[in-house]
Amino acid sequence: MFESLKKKFSRTSDKLEEELIEEAQEENNLEEESGKKFSFFSFGRKDKKEEDDSESDVAEIPQEVESIQETDTSDDETSDDKDEKSGFWSFGKKSSDNKEEPQEEESAEEIQEEEESAEEIQEEEEPKKSHFWSRNKEEDTEESEDADEKTEEKKSRFWSRNKDNDSSEENDEDEEPSGMFSFITAKTISEKHLEDILWELEMGLLEGDVAMEVASAVVDSVKDDLVGRKIKRSNDITEYTYNALRNAVAEIIDIPGKSMTEMIEAKKAQGEPLVVMFVGINGTGKTTTIGKLANYYLKKGYTPVIAAADTFRAGAIEQVNYHADKVGVKLIKHQKGSDPAAVAFDAVEHAKAQGKELVLIDTAGRMQTNTNLMDEMKKIKRVAKPDLVVFVGDALTGNDATQQASKFNEAIDLDGVILTKADADSKGGASLSIGYVIKKPILFLGMGQGYDDIKEYDADWMLNQLFSESGEEVNINEA
Repeated sequence: MFESLKKKFSRTSDKLEEELIEEAQEENNLEEESGKKFSFFSFGRKDKKEEDDSESDVAEIPQEVESIQETDTSDDETSDDKDEKSGFWSFGKKSSDNKEEPQEEESAEEIQEEEESAEEIQEEEEPKKSHFWSRNKEEDTEESEDADEKTEEKKSRFWSRNKDNDSSEENDEDEEPSGMFSFITAKTISEKHLEDILWELEMGLLEGDVAMEVASAVVDSVKDDLVGRKIKRSNDITEYTYNALRNAVAEIIDIPGKSMTEMIEAKKAQGEPLVVMFVGINGTGKTTTIGKLANYYLKKGYTPVIAAADTFRAGAIEQVNYHADKVGVKLIKHQKGSDPAAVAFDAVEHAKAQGKELVLIDTAGRMQTNTNLMDEMKKIKRVAKPDLVVFVGDALTGNDATQQASKFNEAIDLDGVILTKADADSKGGASLSIGYVIKKPILFLGMGQGYDDIKEYDADWMLNQLFSESGEEVNINEA
């Protein structure tokens, strides 16, 4: 998810690093030092990664010994237990042990053949030894064979202004073995350093369908956070930029509001059902989302009822009826062309009479510019008196979904948002913008085609998706 936004965030960090290091080089204020260079996405997880690596080092050693032991014992099944554990060291020991045993006198030719054989065995055992001690992967071995060429590539990465952008994006390693630079005299980040970089970030966000006011808010927050920061080494640049961007986005996506589950419990305590009315344009997955929510709350132990209040679109009643049957909930419906407000009212009365906790009202999809249909939607709201009016938008439409939500909010006063197809959203514009623009929380995210593929929105989870390199696998059943 959100690959486009991730690349833009990472590129902002890289550009600032290049800017400062190039300037320091011109001032003779730069020196290379030993240490690990953390990439933008690995920085936030580096402490946990180091702990995991330490644990894995301890765990991996016995596995390597076991592998060597199996190899050696297959060559000499008569070796004792101590020799089996010692692996490749056992060769020298076996030679010394053999000297203690009485042996027949050997000719000079036989001795020479044995010495040549011993040299060949040592050459075969040497890779095992180096493999056992080396904690580096195949890439590190290749670097040792061509150190000069790699050093040039790493140095040029920081101060070349014509660097290929894709090369940094295709680097899959969390940490690089070198490339750490420090400043002899600490550098201070100024507005001059950030001017071009933040302009590029803002343009990138707009290209990713992020709303203008959201892009401006992110850029202003990052600028306020970074200007005046003193930098001693290159990893400091990555750290400060990572934190500045993460803090800026955290403020954008965390819109306070109660969850639907909390509201159901509050209404249940009053002996009333929670009434939820769904609005949006055609094709966003509104009816399917209602089926998913019915299934979601059935599994939580509640009893939903669905109102088929889209009485105008051909096949709308049949569609919602299909979902109700598949999930196993009651559907309240009237004849095609009947008053949708009456259907909604009947569903609410049914829920009250039967002690059901949740009413889900499906309405006709309509464009936000259609005045007549918007007026009809207002009538449904007056009659059914919903506790929540929820806009269902397609995350893949990006800024269009944000504009649609704004129009619906002006007309009918929304209480929350559900975004469908969020799992397929590479840009992330709608997810980042929609709640901030209309000042209403995102309640759920559609994460696939099945009835179980819906996730209650969590701002912390969203932040982790935006600031991890590949994103964690999502368990949509967690709630």
